[in-house]
Amino acid sequence: MIRRALLAVLAAAVLGACSAPPLRVYALSGAGGGDEGLRVTALAKDGQLLVSFSLADGLTRELRQAIDSGLPATITYVVELRRPAALWFDGTVASATVTATVRFDNLTRQHQLSRTIDGRGEEPRVTEDEEEVRRWLTEFDRLPLFSTAQLEPNMVYYVKVRAHARPRLSGGLFFWPWGRGGKTGFAPRFTYLGDDRG
Repeated sequence: MIRRALLAVLAAAVLGACSAPPLRVYALSGAGGGDEGLRVTALAKDGQLLVSFSLADGLTRELRQAIDSGLPATITYVVELRRPAALWFDGTVASATVTATVRFDNLTRQHQLSRTIDGRGEEPRVTEDEEEVRRWLTEFDRLPLFSTAQLEPNMVYYVKVRAHARPRLSGGLFFWPWGRGGKTGFAPRFTYLGDDRG
């Protein structure tokens, strides 16, 4: 009896997937869901999947206080390229880790900024502008994180981003401004239609 019910559900899922019209979307922009305040977009172009994301409420009052005290503050973004699955957990095709760090020097009154993508660092910067500090920690535009060679034509994909902030406190403890779960955002799903190098 249970076996028949499972077979009926499986058959309905397969028929639904086969009869659904294919998405004719190359890439979408706009908020795709997840926690309010973490917006994610993805665009396939010139052989790369370009990912943009912004954390609107990333620089919380508590995090700002930690930075002003001289603690090094880092926001880590784990970016996953995923493929949805109808009957199982969504599969992760590839992932990348983006970190943004700021440290305030109380002597020079300047902020030292650094970023890495999968451990590869960008040229560090120094600034006195607090707005630049906010953008550095929370705004990322068209990062070429994945190759479209990893994508199969006519398959549906989406991008998931998880953000965690971890200023280190005395005694080796961590301070979690958004709770231990961090923030999560999703880009809208898109169907990759094939060669995007034209």
